[in-house]
Amino acid sequence: MTDSKSGPLAGCRIVEFDAIGPVPLAGMILSDLGAEIVRIGRPGKSGVDAPGNKVLLRGRSHVALDLKDEAQRDRALDLVARADGLIEGARPGVMERLGLGPEDCFARNPKLAYGRMTGWGQEGPLSQSAGHDLDYIAITGALGAMGKKGEPPMPPLNLVGDYGGGTMFLCLGLVSAILSARQTGKGQVIDAAMTDGASVLMSMFYAFHDAGFWTAEREANLLDGGTPFYRCYECSDGHHVAVGPLEPQFFAVLLEKLGLDPAEFPQHDRARWPAMTAALTEKFASRTRDAWAAHFEGSDACVAPVLSIAEAPAHPHNVARKTFAEHDGTMQPMPAPRFSETPAAIGTSETIAIEDALARWG
Repeated sequence: MTDSKSGPLAGCRIVEFDAIGPVPLAGMILSDLGAEIVRIGRPGKSGVDAPGNKVLLRGRSHVALDLKDEAQRDRALDLVARADGLIEGARPGVMERLGLGPEDCFARNPKLAYGRMTGWGQEGPLSQSAGHDLDYIAITGALGAMGKKGEPPMPPLNLVGDYGGGTMFLCLGLVSAILSARQTGKGQVIDAAMTDGASVLMSMFYAFHDAGFWTAEREANLLDGGTPFYRCYECSDGHHVAVGPLEPQFFAVLLEKLGLDPAEFPQHDRARWPAMTAALTEKFASRTRDAWAAHFEGSDACVAPVLSIAEAPAHPHNVARKTFAEHDGTMQPMPAPRFSETPAAIGTSETIAIEDALARWG
């Protein structure tokens, strides 16, 4: 990179092979945290200028290589030999056929953390099948738990499979393997499957189900919109507020701020939930979203305005914390989490030759 990297991962070198879905976000997060990343893409198809990639591909050096060409493949291996970690998102077997599989890379760098990101995993009956986020979370129990009663499950964008079950587990796995290699001197493969990661995200709900606290019926449970006090309500302007006072002391504040009688609406009396839902629906429909946001501001009622992507950066809390900022001409989320001693930062993006990348890594 042309700038000096900072952050808790400063000094960590990672090779990122071009991929879609969770791999680019993983590269972005790791780069924001200070890792020096060289991303290898196909000549003429770097994807840097594609919609969304101006954010997802920030902070890396981009190198074009034809990995089917033996000489250029070998240059990629030269880079891998200097790296701490590698991330790739190809279908199982593709990297091996290119001569860039784990064994090929370990022969050049025995301490390498080799991160593999797929939907189904490296093994299993579906490992060679195509799929996307929605397919992966479908077999974990996550998708079936989301949406309205009597209607098809609702896709939660691609946050649960690609990014929650994929990116975050790939990042954690890679950093864990790098730490292990520094202790043991031995690298390893990280098999990050979205089906595995999304299943782990469902851990609490599996525990609830085992205890008889969660049913298969949607909108019949605590966190799926089944309660009047954990859902969204429409306001007079057609916008919505999110209402979530699960704890009794917070629910009491909600009723007080709405002018409703606690004796009339016992929080966990299911027989009163239809009447409670009707009362809350009527109340919230009487004012605009922003009027309610101002009314509940600073209280413990657990009420927040539901903002659009265009609106969120201007929310006072986000402004105060600098959660979003314009960078390189685009409004985008800033690095997270926050570190007290080694703050994360967005690095410079640039396209360089493989010779330059190798020279920088020595």
